[in-house]
Amino acid sequence: MTDERSDAATPDRAQDTPPTATGPEAQPLSERGDNRSQRPTSQAFRAFIADGWGPRPDLLPERSPAADHAAARRAAVGRLFPGERLVVPAGGLVTRNNDNDYRFRPHSAFAHLTGLGTDEEPDAVLVLHPLDEATGGQPADGDAPTHEAVLYFRPRAGRDTEEFYADSRYGELWVGVRPSLAEVSARTGLRAEHIDSLRDALAKDAGAGQVQLRVVPQADAAVEAVVAEVRAQAGQSVTEGTDADLAVALSELRLRKDPYEVDQLRAAVAATAQGFDDIVRALPRAVAHHRGERVIEGTFAARARENGNGVGYETIAAAGNHANTLHWIGNDGPVRAGQLVLVDAGVEVDSLYTADITRTLPVDGSYTPAQRKVYEAVLEAADASFARAGRPGARFRDLHAAAMEVLAARLAEWGMLPGTAEESLAPEGQYHRRWMVHGTSHHLGLDVHDCAQARREMYLDAELAPGMVFTIEPGLYFREDDLKVPEELRGIAVRIEDDVLIREDGTVENLSAAIPREPGQIEAWMASLRG
Repeated sequence: MTDERSDAATPDRAQDTPPTATGPEAQPLSERGDNRSQRPTSQAFRAFIADGWGPRPDLLPERSPAADHAAARRAAVGRLFPGERLVVPAGGLVTRNNDNDYRFRPHSAFAHLTGLGTDEEPDAVLVLHPLDEATGGQPADGDAPTHEAVLYFRPRAGRDTEEFYADSRYGELWVGVRPSLAEVSARTGLRAEHIDSLRDALAKDAGAGQVQLRVVPQADAAVEAVVAEVRAQAGQSVTEGTDADLAVALSELRLRKDPYEVDQLRAAVAATAQGFDDIVRALPRAVAHHRGERVIEGTFAARARENGNGVGYETIAAAGNHANTLHWIGNDGPVRAGQLVLVDAGVEVDSLYTADITRTLPVDGSYTPAQRKVYEAVLEAADASFARAGRPGARFRDLHAAAMEVLAARLAEWGMLPGTAEESLAPEGQYHRRWMVHGTSHHLGLDVHDCAQARREMYLDAELAPGMVFTIEPGLYFREDDLKVPEELRGIAVRIEDDVLIREDGTVENLSAAIPREPGQIEAWMASLRG
């Protein structure tokens, strides 16, 4: 990897001289990363590197198709907090090790309210400024905007600056051309300002009896520190709910997807379906490799990067007994003929919406009788959950209840419960949960577990409504060392996960129906891809 400090000379001091990290002449530790630097510092070099570049394009980018939807979302959250200043950071770059950063991914609330995706924009902050800041009052017209949204970020530096050639985090010669204020404004429809003006903007009219600040917690520690400083100087009192209430509101805003979001989720599912095709084709190579699970993981990751921003979460590629570990992401085991391989994976598209799909595949293309027995029980549970979702008045919690009724019945039939299925389903029983300790459903969107800060009454206890997108994913997990499992079923794990939309008319659509889910269909699909 290219390093601005890679061609340094060997230090002059003797190798056996103990290092000195402190003392009046010691170099601060934070500056020592530049000790390898061979960067020219002469004025002649600075003048030379700043000169002789062609003009930048004058054409501004087109307005993003997400921009109008993002504006509607901002208006919705603004109406919940009239007269208050709302601070939504994108977050900063995160160090992987030493001076290497992870690829940037903005906070989901920031992406939702700006329409930006991929790696846009580290250190940026969206601020919703109340329009009536002096009094904190709401405009008389309830349909009128309550806030002006301003995006503060670091635009590209001029070619005559040191940042242009010397800054390995932000410099154009290191990370590419950053957008200008005008370009970001054209894409998002937002007023864009330099990040250096953020603190003064937050402090304007802030204080007791004036404008109160709320900031999305745990999104950017540096921004939270600035907000805390402004609050302290302005005498603003802060309670535990001041910022938490904003996080809850932004989470609940995503419970029902708008048409743009549904289209993005369809695209994520379509790319994920292609990834599963790739996995089936790669299974012979996985069987031949000593870490076949990595072959599956890498195959899907390639598709995710080619068709989207990457994977929406760490891929689970679990063969045999590994699938009995719910979040098996080490993926370092072999894949053997005769086993099942459970693959839980999703492509995150450039807009950052992700799919979340699981299929449990027979490695050699055919289920054994024992594997099919478990698989069909899980499929029956999934179908029961789908049917419950389509009932008028169904609540989110009902999806899990429907699946559990089926699984408890099957486990009772197989003699695995200490009593009847009904006794197990009672709150004081729940014996069947030994073999499925997770829930059946979760909301899906910008986060794989979307809307996680929503209140219980808005999530688990809420009626299903048009625009909701969620998973249905029952499973059974029979570990090799579980002596309460019939011997012929030990080591088998099955999960079937689909992504589900409640349409405007209240009907249920399986967004991932194109990926086969019935055992006979799976066997035929695998044969067609490997023939």
